[in-house]
Amino acid sequence: MVDIVIVGSVALDSVKTPFGAVSDALGGAASYAAFAASFFSRPGIVGVVGDDFPEEHIELLRSRDISTAGIKTSNGKTFRWSGYYEYDMNQAHTTETQLNVFENFSPELPEDYKKSKNLFLANIDPALQLTVLSQMNPKLVVADTMNYWIEKKREQLMEVIKKSNVFLLNDSEARELLKTTNLISAGRKMLSLGPDAVIIKKGEDGALLLTDSKIFSLPGYPLENVRDPTGAGDSFAGAFIGYLSKNGFDESSVRKAIVYGSAVASFNVEDFSLNRLKKITMNDIEARYSEFEAMVRF
Repeated sequence: MVDIVIVGSVALDSVKTPFGAVSDALGGAASYAAFAASFFSRPGIVGVVGDDFPEEHIELLRSRDISTAGIKTSNGKTFRWSGYYEYDMNQAHTTETQLNVFENFSPELPEDYKKSKNLFLANIDPALQLTVLSQMNPKLVVADTMNYWIEKKREQLMEVIKKSNVFLLNDSEARELLKTTNLISAGRKMLSLGPDAVIIKKGEDGALLLTDSKIFSLPGYPLENVRDPTGAGDSFAGAFIGYLSKNGFDESSVRKAIVYGSAVASFNVEDFSLNRLKKITMNDIEARYSEFEAMVRF
């Protein structure tokens, strides 16, 4: 049985930054999240790929004890995203999106996945997120979104927020969703909808956690080497729920999970695709966690 079910895209990315480029590299929200979560627990992916998807990518996921039983192979091409970054690495510029088999993605959970008590709903159509929730009875639900769904599927997105324990979104999405320029105000309004916690991701500036009683702000890790920010938010989310699946859901654990998530995400941006995460160990993550502790202590 898997510890966490992760539902989202499995993709082939072509990315160019001022520091290099890759073509048809393993990408997708579910891939990044599952790989990051695998340092802490056993995740299972629910997604779809085409018959052109390289077997080596499946083997890479399995090498991290990630269950691929929920990845369906359909006739056609795999979801592809092409984009580039300029020197402002917080801003991705999309060149092309080919939905391909992902256009008709309908999440179907293997029977043993349905028993899992932890669920990460990556950035997909809120209607599909609700479909997954109807197939499970998880204790911990972490959900993500993007501006497209805020604009096109607002009502269903609000239902997802109500059913989530932790809701993730970035700073611009928070402002757009709650129609306010103030992130604290946006977080408070989201909490009133039902989640136990709201996390607002601020890119290289870190993350902001709001609960009913507390605010926790973690700065970004000061990196000298940033090559590709793609997948950073999903790596954060995967490590975050991976830690919580093993350590319980309370104020202290959530704060620690944010630090572990930020640590893993900081490694992710140091290379393209999953290349950096493939090389690190739990000792590396613990060392960076300790650096965060030293950095914020006063």
